[in-house]
Amino acid sequence: MMASEKLFGMHAAALQLRSQRMMMLASNIANAATPNYKARDIDFAKALDLAKQGASTEGAVRYRVPVQSSLDGNTVEMATEQTAFAENALAYRSSLAFLSGRVNTLTRAIKGE
Repeated sequence: MMASEKLFGMHAAALQLRSQRMMMLASNIANAATPNYKARDIDFAKALDLAKQGASTEGAVRYRVPVQSSLDGNTVEMATEQTAFAENALAYRSSLAFLSGRVNTLTRAIKGE
C-alpha cells in the first residue's frame, strides 16, 4: 500500500479519475456538432478497480451508445452529457472536500494543535 493511500484512501485516485472523466465529457460536449464524432465515457467503478490494482485505466473507457442515432454519425446526446458532467462535478467536489479536510487534519496534527 502506498503512503498516499494510507493517508487519503482511494480519494486521491478517485479525484484523478474524476478529473479525467470531466475532460472526456467536456470533449464530448465540445464535439456535439462534429460529424462522426463518437462520444466516450469512463466506467468509473471499473477504472477505480483498475487503479487499485495499479493497472492502466484505459480499459475502463467506453464509447457511448446513443438512444437516438443521428444522421451525421455523431453519438453525442447533450442531455446525457450534461447530466453526466454535472454528476461527475459533484462527485469531484466531494472527493476534493474530503481530501482538503484530511490535509487540514494532518496539518493540525503536525503542528500539535
